[in-house]
Amino acid sequence: MYPSGKYSSRGPALIPRMKTKHRIYYITLFSVVLLGLIATGMFQFWPHSIESTADWTLDKRSVHDAPLVRLPVSSPIPERGDLSCRMHTCFDVYRCGYNPKNRIKVYIYPLQRFVDDLGVPISSTGLSREYNDLLSAISDSDFYTDDVTRACLFIPSIDVLNQNSLRIRETAQALAMLPRWDKGMNHLLFNMLPGGPPDYNTALDVPRDRALLAGGGFSTWTYRQGYDVSIPVYSPLSADVELPERQPGPRRYFILSSQTAIHREYRAELERLKEENGEALLLLDKCSNLSQGAASARKRCYKGQVYDYPQILQESSFCVVLRGARLGQAALSDVLQAGCVPVILADSYILPFSEVLDWKRASVVIPEEKLSEMYTILKSIPHRQVEEMQRQARWFWEAYFSSMKAIGLTTLQIINDRIYPYAARTYEQWNNPPVVKWSSVNSPLFLPLIPPRAPGFTAVVLTYDRVESLFRVITEISKVPSLAKLLVVWNNQNKSPPEESLWPKIGVPLKVVRTKENKLSNRFFPYDEIETEAVLAIDDDIIMLTSDELQFGYEYFNYLYTYKMPGDIKNWVDAHMNCEDIAMNFLVANITGKAPIKVTPRKKFKCPECTAIDGLSLDQTHMVERSECINKFASVFGTMPLKVVEHRADPVLYKDDFPEKLKSFPNIGSL
Repeated sequence: MYPSGKYSSRGPALIPRMKTKHRIYYITLFSVVLLGLIATGMFQFWPHSIESTADWTLDKRSVHDAPLVRLPVSSPIPERGDLSCRMHTCFDVYRCGYNPKNRIKVYIYPLQRFVDDLGVPISSTGLSREYNDLLSAISDSDFYTDDVTRACLFIPSIDVLNQNSLRIRETAQALAMLPRWDKGMNHLLFNMLPGGPPDYNTALDVPRDRALLAGGGFSTWTYRQGYDVSIPVYSPLSADVELPERQPGPRRYFILSSQTAIHREYRAELERLKEENGEALLLLDKCSNLSQGAASARKRCYKGQVYDYPQILQESSFCVVLRGARLGQAALSDVLQAGCVPVILADSYILPFSEVLDWKRASVVIPEEKLSEMYTILKSIPHRQVEEMQRQARWFWEAYFSSMKAIGLTTLQIINDRIYPYAARTYEQWNNPPVVKWSSVNSPLFLPLIPPRAPGFTAVVLTYDRVESLFRVITEISKVPSLAKLLVVWNNQNKSPPEESLWPKIGVPLKVVRTKENKLSNRFFPYDEIETEAVLAIDDDIIMLTSDELQFGYEYFNYLYTYKMPGDIKNWVDAHMNCEDIAMNFLVANITGKAPIKVTPRKKFKCPECTAIDGLSLDQTHMVERSECINKFASVFGTMPLKVVEHRADPVLYKDDFPEKLKSFPNIGSL
């Protein structure tokens, strides 16, 4: 029984007064706590940059607040990945369109939480700090757009940097559910740790259709040249440890090895080198007497002596970077940061950003089988060159390795250069520090070895009717590993080419183009069949060159020669049937400002089929005209663009007394 309303006239009157008194107290206390929570939340989740406009990052939005998306078991799975994909087959450049800034627009998908039917996430880690930093940097860049209809490139907010944390099938299903996926067309995925035990594939195992992959461990077998982008494996120490730049020069140690998970065979070989060379080589390993944790990860030991890592790397001229279970190693980034020249022993590894970076300026690459010769090889490098490589190594790290921002924006710039090649960065812009303080003039050895973005080269053979000599040239050229296609320019309008069954059988496409007029300039016409940037123009009587010598290749500017040659030079060449090679040298020297490099010793010209009546050079006026054309071309250009060079790169390895199989170019240089 509850008391009636007459119960204690004081009681009911006192209770409200008690509540009012406590209400004020609790309201005040609650307000203070609430304001504290709000302030803490704003500090924790407020964007670090006021310029950020993205709505998906952890800075503005908690992962837990992202929409939940369930993946039915029957969700479609993309194809494994098309190894034949190239920019012209699997990328829709028309999405990019023309814009005055020649810059692609990148859209980042909103953050979502993907789970399976049981509610289990597709990733054990969710969105990592590294991937969040990467997406934040892109959203703050000029590449970013929040308008999906303007986008040229799409980046999922699904973190696939580390394959170890992914459920492969479910991650693939999540990709396929993206609204603009379209079999991965124009989508870019970032992955630094591909594969898993026991085989550790060198590319991401997640099926991804036609998506581009920015991968941190590509091999020559999985890398799609000109389509994928090889990126570095980011080192967390880049953000945690600051190493002051050190002046190039001799260091305490000559060679240093600091990796802890080295295969026992490599470890044994390094120990043998240590025995032979003593204090010149420091061989470090993990510290067995320290407890595991973040602190021990930054220590290395040798015979009980503890060294700080990565600081110890600055004490050596060369630092070994050996392959581990994966080809890509974060140690490469640590070594570059220390200004130590990396000695890379990882066969078939595609070095980071090698599409644009000239790694011979900052590293030494040695085949794994020659690890035992490492000390001798490194000792042969001049001191001045070592100093230049130390300086270049540090700059590579600062410009391209130092942060997830640097890695992400470099990747986008490479893709941008493919889409707008006429506005692409030059070799010098990619490889020369903003302020170059070389101790002397740049060595010609530091010029680019091969043109970027070109899957091999196209050989263009100009011929008239010397069929036997032509077939010998084709047979020899077909042995060159970098040959992508062979194009025969048939310059004889009065005679048909041989039947198809008579031509040499080679392993690359062979195309015969019949010209309408017999002109020397036909060799430099930009034929539609030429799909590579590098072109080797050669006559049908150059039979003395070996495949090793041709491997060096030649890069010619066919379009400029045909359509942009100054004055009447091209017509003069065609009328006189002379000097087309000099005209091309004028053109290239004028554009690049560089001199040629003479390679291989001079050889005696051999042409059994050449007679006294069919050779242009046998005409008495031929050499006189060549002198005249130099004067004429200089007059047309208004200057003399040809450069004087005193450097020649004659190979001498053919003289060395060691097995042929160890020589990279065994058939070069012999007379």
